[in-house]
Amino acid sequence: MGGDEMVTYDELVRASEQRLLRLGLMLSGNRHSAEDLVQTVLARAHRRWDKIRGLEHPEAYLRTMVVNEFLSWRRILKNRELPLAEPIERPSEEDIGSRQALKDATWQLLTRLPRQQRAVLVLRYYEDLSDDEIATVLGVVSGTVRSNAARALASLRDHLSQEDN
Repeated sequence: MGGDEMVTYDELVRASEQRLLRLGLMLSGNRHSAEDLVQTVLARAHRRWDKIRGLEHPEAYLRTMVVNEFLSWRRILKNRELPLAEPIERPSEEDIGSRQALKDATWQLLTRLPRQQRAVLVLRYYEDLSDDEIATVLGVVSGTVRSNAARALASLRDHLSQEDN
């Protein structure tokens, strides 16, 4: 999708919706918040469709919209969402309980991070974007991305070492 071919709004939504929901889930840590986030973005994208349809990578534009909407949300109280009750995709390994406990612990750690640091980690490790690509999505310089990632990882390490004591 993208390039020379002109896609319709419905085609873009069908092709991107699940990925955007997973991104929203990774950012918010809550299925309902992710759905609200993506619905808000898709409604805004529909209003801007004349501009978006001509872009080379409209799905990347939607991803940026999701991240920016997450970073600007005032509705989510103090960035302290609860971890997921159940994952979107069922794990294939037999030890589902251990895997879910690990996911819950990961969510708890991520919810302690400031929004921009969390967005940097999600874009880096979940979306597999480079620092330059993350900088473009967030509208910052690459050095800001690297410093946010370093602070976030240091914070996670500190928290994990405190739990070990």
